[in-house]
Order: sequence, then C-alpha cells, then structure tokens
Amino acid sequence: MNIKKTFLLAVGLLAAVVAINAQSMEKRYKTIEVSRVLPFNASTVWQTVAVDYGRIAQSHPQIVASDYEQGSLVGELGAFRKCSFNERGTKVLHEQIVDWSDEDMQFTNRVLTAQNFPVDPDNSRGIYKVEPIDANSSRLSITFQYRTKPAFMAGMVKGSFKKILNNYMIAVEHHIATGEAVTKENFKNIKKQYVTAR
Repeated sequence: MNIKKTFLLAVGLLAAVVAINAQSMEKRYKTIEVSRVLPFNASTVWQTVAVDYGRIAQSHPQIVASDYEQGSLVGELGAFRKCSFNERGTKVLHEQIVDWSDEDMQFTNRVLTAQNFPVDPDNSRGIYKVEPIDANSSRLSITFQYRTKPAFMAGMVKGSFKKILNNYMIAVEHHIATGEAVTKENFKNIKKQYVTAR
C-alpha cells in the first residue's frame, strides 16, 4: 500500500472515530428525578402544570415572567413558551412541548434556546407526569434530562437543578391551594409552610 493510500485510510478511520464519539456524546446526559404527592386530584394538577403551560410564572419561584409564543394559546402538543428568570430579560429559556398525552397526563418539554443558562438546548428536556392516587390526591413527577455547555458543569449544577425542581413542586401546591402567584420574594415564607419532601 503506498503512502497516499495509507494516509487516506488513516484519515478515514479518524473521521469514523470522531463521528462515533460525537453520536455517543449526544446520548450522554445527566438525569434528575423528583416527585411530590399533592393534596389535589390529578385533573387539577394537570391543569396547572400542563394546560396552563404558558402561565408557569404563576407557580414557579424562579420565573419572573412567562408567556406563550408563536401563536400558542394553551398547553398542547407543539405549544411554545418563553420563561424569563430576571426582570432585565437577559436570562431566558424558550421551550416547546414535543410530546403530549392527555390520557396519561404526561408531556415532554424541550429546551429550544437557553440565554445565559449552562444547559445545552440540543440535549435538555423535562418529562412531566401526573398520576392519580385517589379522589383528592395525586403525584407530580418530573424527570429532567440535560447536558451542559461546557459539559464539565453537568455534575456541578445537578444539586441546584434538583433544588429548583423541588421548589417548583412546593410552589405548585401553594398556587393551587391559594391562587396566589409565587415569586422569588414571597417563596421563602411560602416554603416554611410546606414539608420539603413528601
């Protein structure tokens, strides 16, 4: 085999290895799973976390404003929303529902763009599920699968992400119980009223 053929073969093998590694990297993500039993029927919880998809700011202590985008009017397959995490609008997530089941009370929320967040939009999504327990209680579960940019931060932020999700569940419980909008300012006092993990 001459030098040129050997060189081309080596380049081809290197390209194949790079391609394989790139594909496998797409599959490597961190997973956080949280759940909470809420003293409300499943339909009520589903209405808040899913049907009122664009109004998440009402029940999330970290989100200062949220709204539907691109013509979306309600939570359903294909709906878009924008979530602002500060008043200046410099920390924003754009998201879309990419899977939806009213019957199973489950939807998948994909991060489309992440402004000033370490998450990788191509590899970050949340799976929300509401399960009835009895006529007056249900379980809300969230599975968050994510990668970060840069990748090494994935383990560092896992604890923070889990805390945010657990706080969101407490906020959902309070919002449903009282109708009060949950904010960064009032959440500290709200949290004292609820058991942290259930």
